[in-house]
Amino acid sequence: MTQTPTVTPPARTDYAPPEPKRGGAWSGWIIFAGVILGLVGCFQLIEGFVALFDDGYYLVTRNQLVVHMTYTGWGWVHIALGAVNILAGFALFAARTWARIWAILVASVSAIANLGFTAAYPVWVIIIVTLDIIVIYALCAHWNELERV
Repeated sequence: MTQTPTVTPPARTDYAPPEPKRGGAWSGWIIFAGVILGLVGCFQLIEGFVALFDDGYYLVTRNQLVVHMTYTGWGWVHIALGAVNILAGFALFAARTWARIWAILVASVSAIANLGFTAAYPVWVIIIVTLDIIVIYALCAHWNELERV
């Protein structure tokens, strides 16, 4: 009885396993922007509901506000902004362009608005404006890194 030798086929040399998708370090800042945007949205929702349901919570009457508006109107504005910010925060995780534009707008307004409080809270203003600028830079210059994640 003779045995035939078994021949093993040669190993494939042209196969390479796919490389995992990785974003750069800046993708973490984009994720940070989404988390902070969602958190700001939650705070705005809370502030809006407080304005709707408890006018006595605030220290000034509506006649002493800088913006001539009722607390009910102010509450609805905050609820709407909060909802949009929460949606945009989640949409940043999905690399949606509209959320990127919205987040850049919100961070820009935040940086400009906080400059008005420099005399009152200089260290806080430096921290907030620095974070706003980093978020704006990450969303403008490194957006493609998040799309690769």
